[in-house]
Amino acid sequence: MENRISKAIFLDRDGTIVKEVEGPDPDKPEELGYLTKVEQVSLIEGSAEALARARKLGYKIIVITNQSALARGWLTEDELAKINNRMYELLKLQNSGAIVDDLFYSPYHTQGVVEKFKKDSPMRKPGTGMILLAKEKHNIDLGASYMIGDAYSDIKTGENAGLKNILVMTGYGKVAYRKCLDEKLKIDFIADNLLDAIGFVEKNDEN
Repeated sequence: MENRISKAIFLDRDGTIVKEVEGPDPDKPEELGYLTKVEQVSLIEGSAEALARARKLGYKIIVITNQSALARGWLTEDELAKINNRMYELLKLQNSGAIVDDLFYSPYHTQGVVEKFKKDSPMRKPGTGMILLAKEKHNIDLGASYMIGDAYSDIKTGENAGLKNILVMTGYGKVAYRKCLDEKLKIDFIADNLLDAIGFVEKNDEN
């Protein structure tokens, strides 16, 4: 664990940094699919610049992602590692400063078929398990940190962990916005995309 107190931007992966995969039913565009192949990895425009700018502000970039495809048997941990490495590669190709400091994933789901992952877990968003692991490992001040994501579970996670919340309108954003309003979740900013979200962070950064 590091001694110096850090501030962090916690980021969802799919629909926030990389494009969501289209679902199987074209009549239900709100039901997106699962990213299970390296060749499906494609960055949302502006993501690399956003991460580079956030790091210049002194934020650690921590990706936290639910990956129930592991529990469902649609993806192996080796395949997931290759997908994540492809994301890192594309980010650095677009901007050498777009470096992810750490990534945590939750493979758990109660409807899984892989026995070791078939359970309810606080590691799965909106549980705060991944954030607490990152806090311990990187000595993060959660009160000075942000959660940025496109899903209801991201915003609920941020609220549960005491983070400032930014909802991006990419991925599931529009569907999530309605649910967040219904449940009166606190959203500090609604951004067009990750680059817009980091613009808000820049304007409100205290250091």
